[in-house]
Formats: sequence, C-alpha cells, structure tokens
Amino acid sequence: MKQFFSSLKAKISGPGYEELDSNEPEYVELDHENAESKQKVIVRPFQLDDFEDIKPILDALREGYTIALVNIRPLKDRDIIELKRAINKLKKTTDAIEGEIAGFGEDYIVVTPAFATIHKTQQMGAVKEE
Repeated sequence: MKQFFSSLKAKISGPGYEELDSNEPEYVELDHENAESKQKVIVRPFQLDDFEDIKPILDALREGYTIALVNIRPLKDRDIIELKRAINKLKKTTDAIEGEIAGFGEDYIVVTPAFATIHKTQQMGAVKEE
C-alpha cells in the first residue's frame, strides 16, 4: 500500500528537482527591440509649387517619423488662394496627428509629429486656419 501512495504522489506532484533536464537554459532572452525603436526621425525638406504637391507631405507626416520643412515661396508668389488651401490642409492633418505647425520666416513652414515640439519665438508665427 505504501508503494501505491508513493507512486500516486510522484505522478501527481510531477518530476523532482533531480529529474529535470539540465540541458534546458536557465533563462530566456527576449528581443525587446521592435520596429518602432529602430525607426529614426527624418527631417525632410519639401517645396510647394502647386496644391497637388501637398500629398507627399501629408503622407510623410502620417507615417509619424517625419519633420517637414515646407518651402511655400513658389506657391506664395504664384497663387495666394491655393497657398491658403494648402496651409489649411496641412493644419487639419497636423491636428489629426496631434502634431504642431509653425511659420519659420516668411517662406517656410515647419510641421512636426506628436512626439516633437516647436520652440516658438517672436520670429516664428503661429499658422492660423483662414
């Protein structure tokens, strides 16, 4: 009867310390890096010649790792109404991605994603929706 209870106890309790396979690793190494941590921030210059030139800027901003420096001078010289449309589109997309947008001089606009902030000085104007 004693053997019966000993064998039953061994089956229920599982293997003892001595019975464990010593070839198994004592720790497991986890890969803590993912695709996001490997992604670098890109500062990209863009130039607005037409309203259609806004699409690559918006696509780059939606990816989330691009700071856009947009030269608005060519469109400003040609068509101020199209420039206002383009700036409004940039502003709406910036709000959607929770980023920031600011004028940089008279010819440039800086647009950043949510993780970056723009240090605004007196020389930098806030971009307002018109």
